[in-house]
Amino acid sequence: MCSRLLLTAALGAIGWAVTAPAAPAADKPNIVVILADDLGNADLGYRGSKIKTPNIDALARGGVRLESYYGLPLCTPARAALMTGRYPMRHGLQTLVIFPGHKYGLPTDEKTLPQALKEVGYATYMVGKWHLGHADKKFWPQNRGFDHFYGNVVGEVDYFTKDRGGVTDWQRNGTFLKEEGYYTHQIGREAVGLIEKHDTAKPLFLYFASLSAHAPYQAPKDEIAAYKDVFPDPQHRTYAAMVTGLDAEVGRIVAALEKKGMRENTVIFFTSDNGGATSALFATGARSPEERGASGGVALGAKPPCSNAPFRGGKGSLKEGGVRLPAIVNWPAKLKPRVVNEPLHHVDVMPTLLGLAGGKGSSDHPFDGADALATIAEGKPSPHDDILINVEAFRGAIRKDNWKLIKVAALPGTTELFDVSKDPGETENLAAKYPDVVKGLEARLLNYARQQKPSEWLKSQVDFLGFQGETFLDPEYSTDGGLPHEKPVLPKK
Repeated sequence: MCSRLLLTAALGAIGWAVTAPAAPAADKPNIVVILADDLGNADLGYRGSKIKTPNIDALARGGVRLESYYGLPLCTPARAALMTGRYPMRHGLQTLVIFPGHKYGLPTDEKTLPQALKEVGYATYMVGKWHLGHADKKFWPQNRGFDHFYGNVVGEVDYFTKDRGGVTDWQRNGTFLKEEGYYTHQIGREAVGLIEKHDTAKPLFLYFASLSAHAPYQAPKDEIAAYKDVFPDPQHRTYAAMVTGLDAEVGRIVAALEKKGMRENTVIFFTSDNGGATSALFATGARSPEERGASGGVALGAKPPCSNAPFRGGKGSLKEGGVRLPAIVNWPAKLKPRVVNEPLHHVDVMPTLLGLAGGKGSSDHPFDGADALATIAEGKPSPHDDILINVEAFRGAIRKDNWKLIKVAALPGTTELFDVSKDPGETENLAAKYPDVVKGLEARLLNYARQQKPSEWLKSQVDFLGFQGETFLDPEYSTDGGLPHEKPVLPKK
């Protein structure tokens, strides 16, 4: 385990549930959630990039752009928040990600978004990357509310072989497959097929969870060649091809909805799980040091091709570049184009969508998120008094109004306060200048910290390394990718 700082942390041990009455079937919108992976905030055409993304740009022009939208620093916590409407610290999934050798997953007593939508008549489909538990079938998507699943359950795979650690992680509804092809093309083709075959007597929920643009950086040669005169760096060309490839599949999904007569009453929500990787530690492609270059990973010390400008930091960080994301809501029947700067979070997705669908959450697992439709549709203030970006045993971040506090408790410890409305790049730490603001935000962050479940990842490291209370961890998450176990633990076929 790549470890830098000693952390001795005592693991610490809100909201409301949607209870709207079910709407008539004809009034329920179709829902498509498109989740990019490790997408740089600045790496879309409508945000000024040289990377071509005409289909995503069209969604942005015709929809609502959420410009103060927050995710989580890493893949598993982000997906947990999206699928439950609850902060990942409620699940013990707040720290790092589920690695191939881990045996835990999203707790099965959590009601997921597809489960809640199924209860009110939706057909529920998923294609792509799950990353919420793989070692037991009870964690798999088809056992968490999806009628159909095609993709991988571990964090990432080779885009062509679908292998991770010598194990093929590629399935359709529980049947493992060995298929030729490129990951992004394949999940796009599956999504289009599901739309074409969909019985429109039922509303549709499609979760399109792209692996792109997560490392390893791999794409078809002809798609890479399209950027030969744009980016001098070969890896940047490959990354650009991956993003454009994702955009092409977004276009095919939109075209399939139009052809089926479903587009007008379909809510399309597009975002990323977290910011782009700006450290090679998060862009290795979970390969050994010897394999990284050949497999599309970034050599340690090299700079990954992602850009989160104008924000500072990237994947794994609590800085804006790691957690503040591009987000678009497009619904031709109901939403007019606008830009919304009110703070929202991944936890708002489930309660907002259930509000539209007439679904409900669990009274014993109340949402941390809120129905944000009024904010999205009318630009009304955020439904939150504060937004917990994330909290762990040793660090956390919270936003209230324009203030953002980042607290790292690992020695020597840091306290940073930023006015992100004036300083989105987080260049000036105002903690010393506004001690009363710091005190108030620290109290809020500590209140959340007291509510968190012990981190499953930290517990796994204590067990794996045989420590009795001491855990080695870098606060910015230095990691060797697949550690502690590189080979995925998958149930037998």
